[in-house]
Amino acid sequence: MSQSRVSQLAVPVNRNDHIDGIDDAPVTLVEYGDYECSYCGGAQRAVKELRRTMDDQVRFVFRHFPLSQLHPHAEEAAEAAEAAAAQGKFWEMHDLLFEVPGEIGETKLRDAAATLDLDLARFDDDLERHAYRDRVHEDIISGAQSGVIGTPTFFINGERYDEQWDATPLRAALEDAM
Repeated sequence: MSQSRVSQLAVPVNRNDHIDGIDDAPVTLVEYGDYECSYCGGAQRAVKELRRTMDDQVRFVFRHFPLSQLHPHAEEAAEAAEAAAAQGKFWEMHDLLFEVPGEIGETKLRDAAATLDLDLARFDDDLERHAYRDRVHEDIISGAQSGVIGTPTFFINGERYDEQWDATPLRAALEDAM
């Protein structure tokens, strides 16, 4: 695989993605993340601020890339986010999972679902059946095709962004992309 291939987003943003922002925003920021990754938790604070302050200018996309060999509950957390999405609360669950530092277990996932007033029987059933495992794996595959090996990994308008994840440099890169 050539270097230029790995610096590009292999799978364009599509209707299966979790998107926060308007479709015709001048900039799209795609993040591949892991809910148990402490680096992703740090980056999340910056991204959340940018989602709040740049909402008309930037379309934000989150894709799952659980590093299961390092984080034993990361894939289950990604499935929980998808189960919340099925009930119309992806971004609420996404934000809540990053607010809970450290290892995410079944109790924390269920507590988060209860906090969001999800249908708990449906949520539990979705997790037990791994109803969204394939959906999470689609993100993992698209990340691997884009050269993602760690988290968080960002792409701005399809180009890999390898600089700092703090709000100031990330904002500058997003503004440059406009």
